[in-house]
Amino acid sequence: MLFRSTVEADLDRLLHCTVDEPISWAGPDRLRSFLADGHYRHERVWIAEQDGEILARAVWWGFPGDRPLALDCLYVHPSVEDRVALAAELLRHAHDAFGDAPAYHVFVPAGWRDLPTVVAAVGWRWEAGRRAGLTDELERLRYAWTPDVPVPEPSGRLTFRAEPDDEAFVEVFRRVAEGSLDHHTRQALVTKDAEAQAREDLADYLSMPGDRSWWRLAHTPDGDLAGFAMPSANNAGPVVGYLGVLPEQRGHGYVDDLLGEITRCHAELGAQRIAADTDATNLPMARAFERAGYRVFAVRLVLSADPT
Repeated sequence: MLFRSTVEADLDRLLHCTVDEPISWAGPDRLRSFLADGHYRHERVWIAEQDGEILARAVWWGFPGDRPLALDCLYVHPSVEDRVALAAELLRHAHDAFGDAPAYHVFVPAGWRDLPTVVAAVGWRWEAGRRAGLTDELERLRYAWTPDVPVPEPSGRLTFRAEPDDEAFVEVFRRVAEGSLDHHTRQALVTKDAEAQAREDLADYLSMPGDRSWWRLAHTPDGDLAGFAMPSANNAGPVVGYLGVLPEQRGHGYVDDLLGEITRCHAELGAQRIAADTDATNLPMARAFERAGYRVFAVRLVLSADPT
């Protein structure tokens, strides 16, 4: 069995790796499009090959020109008897080449645990991921706002101002990390300090398609900084992005004001859909989405390496 990254000459064969299970995957149109715009790169698409036949394929996503950030698709040919073993070995080879083990992101319907075919599709992939060192599990709820829901009116409790200085956002990212309920933030702080994490978060949002001019700092009527709101976008369209309340300002319900500001920003620009994710365990944020009229439409499952 040969494990390797792909080259352009492999494309026709890669397009025939078809997943017929009810789970997110990199289909032919997505593969072509993302290879063209740089979100996929051949050195981030790995295969297990025997006698010229592709028996397994793994596809990693990343920002154009950046490192691989997430495993986007894991395919094993139906003829393979032990799918878990082959997939795990493929992932280990790729991780060794990357010098990193990017998290695996899978999108499934809401209520997926009641759907046996989805449970089965997730099950063998999760076991392969675990064998390859991805042992930390997370479930995130996927929300969407659409124009049939009223746009939240400003409460007047906070004033929102543009801030051109990136260092101001580094500082608020750093401060809101304290006591955060966000799994990604808490996991990152195991291996790095709050400022390093803040700079990494800022760099990620600067690399997204959203407009930097949308970002706002939020102040109380007394002029005290309360938090920040960062509307953004990804390849699929407008997203909530990031919002945070400073530790000393928590307990006042400002999350509703920040989310309302983000929703208004996108709605005023004509958004027909605003997407968002939050951890299933982050109940305050989930309830804020529900109050604002965002509806759960899917679930994102994330399997990542334990930072310890």
